[in-house]
Amino acid sequence: MAEFQVLRNHFSKHRLITSPATEDMPSPGDGEIVVKIDRFSFTANNITYAAAGDQLGYWQFFPPSEDPDDEWGIIPVWGFAEVVASNVEEVPVGDRLFGYFPTASYLAITPAGITDQRLLDGAPHRAKLPIAYNSYTRVGAEPGYDRASDDERMLLWPLYITSYCLWDQLQVNDWYGASQVVLLSASSKTSIGLAYALQADDSAPPVLALTSEHNLELVRDLGLYDQSLSYPALTEIDATKPTVVVDMSGSGEILGQLHQHLGENMVHCINVGLTHWNETQPGAGVNRDRSEFFFAPSHIQKRMKDWGPDEFTRKTSAFIRNTAVQSRQWLTLRKVSGLHDLAKVYPEVCEGRVPADEGLIFEL
Repeated sequence: MAEFQVLRNHFSKHRLITSPATEDMPSPGDGEIVVKIDRFSFTANNITYAAAGDQLGYWQFFPPSEDPDDEWGIIPVWGFAEVVASNVEEVPVGDRLFGYFPTASYLAITPAGITDQRLLDGAPHRAKLPIAYNSYTRVGAEPGYDRASDDERMLLWPLYITSYCLWDQLQVNDWYGASQVVLLSASSKTSIGLAYALQADDSAPPVLALTSEHNLELVRDLGLYDQSLSYPALTEIDATKPTVVVDMSGSGEILGQLHQHLGENMVHCINVGLTHWNETQPGAGVNRDRSEFFFAPSHIQKRMKDWGPDEFTRKTSAFIRNTAVQSRQWLTLRKVSGLHDLAKVYPEVCEGRVPADEGLIFEL
């Protein structure tokens, strides 16, 4: 086992640290537990974490080993881990956790806010980070927990919960007065999750997909979009209709072309992801006055206050469960062994060469 790190200011470069500090199980300090990470998913969403690492604090979660010049970082991932050492009576060895982990063998956690269902990492360096990322689910306490569903859960939960929050944002704002919704990077799993939510909502406007040429057939075959176009054909979108744009791509050029095409009928643009992380330079024609950045953890925190954590969990879990079942029609899980193979596969993810209908599952 080891620790997979990327160069923060050029995150396509990476290294694997194999040393006693990363391979040997650490001893828990007072009030700490140590978990052994056994599996995680890896998607374009994780590349977004790297691309926005400095702006949104993603590098702060898991400080890397052997980094005297403060230039390396660890990309967070969603996965499962088992408690292998504990100095906390309420969290015994053998407890299984789902949540936010480093691409590494072990993680020391300082449990806080412990309930039968969940705990928080109360480590000082995580205190100011979003609570949604600091919360760990104790899956052994879940009624009907099925370990066979772990792969789908860690792959789709972090994406589809964002999809749910986007649908909620659109609905509560009455679609921003739009009569059509355009999704950029429509083959991304977060876009697909949002498309499922919109399709199930009778009050939602028609949904249009924009995607790359090589993903166009997949997007059309999903049957979720009222119209599916490749990026060069975006001028075929009806610009006479008030339109709300949800952008998962982060491509300044494509976004600028779309805003210019829609003109005054581009009523609102929600910027979410960075699937085109190397094209984020501001594009000519982007209407920034009608654009907003969407940060899912902030929306989650707001809705937890509005509804209470249990009601929020009930609503989102039902959506994610149902949508995950529907996704089995097109989604293929690709199993990869160990962090050494992450180093081999990582360039594929960075360069967008992983097929849109594939999900990477790493088993350590």
